[in-house]
This record gives sequence, structure tokens and C-alpha cells, in this order.
Amino acid sequence: MSADLETRRKRLRIRAWRRGIKEMDLILGGYADEMLAGMEADEIALFEALLGENDHDLFQWVTGQVAAPPRFAPLIAILSSRAAIASSGG
Repeated sequence: MSADLETRRKRLRIRAWRRGIKEMDLILGGYADEMLAGMEADEIALFEALLGENDHDLFQWVTGQVAAPPRFAPLIAILSSRAAIASSGG
């Protein structure tokens, strides 16, 4: 694994946990903790782009209030299902 890729992973983990909306910290940070180590470069790039989006938009996408852009829809579906499981106590 390249040092550059590992550096990106570390930075993304920090960005995922320091959002501005606590709910998004928990959703994105938890996802980063569990998934980043196994992500390939293209998956990292998509997650990095997602983290560049506005928290209020992300929250609406994850909660299903607004449809996510097609580029992010598969990742948002994963995040939404994880958030639903967490909120149900499972």
C-alpha cells in the first residue's frame, strides 16, 4: 500500500469525524472507521468527494428527505442503512 493512499485514509477519517453536525459525525465517522482500511483508490475518491458536500445536503440524502445525486446514490444507500440500524439500536 502506498504511503500516499494511507495518508489520504487518515485525513478522510479525521474529516469524517469533524463535520459540524453531530449526526453526520457519527454516520460518516463510524463508516470511515469500519470501511476506510479496505477501500480501493476509486472508493476512497468517491468518499472524499462525498465529504466535500454540505452537511445539510448529506443529512437530507441519508435520511431520504431528498434524493442523492446519482454519483453518490449507492454510497448514500449504504450510509442510510447503517444509520437506520444504529438508530434502531441494532
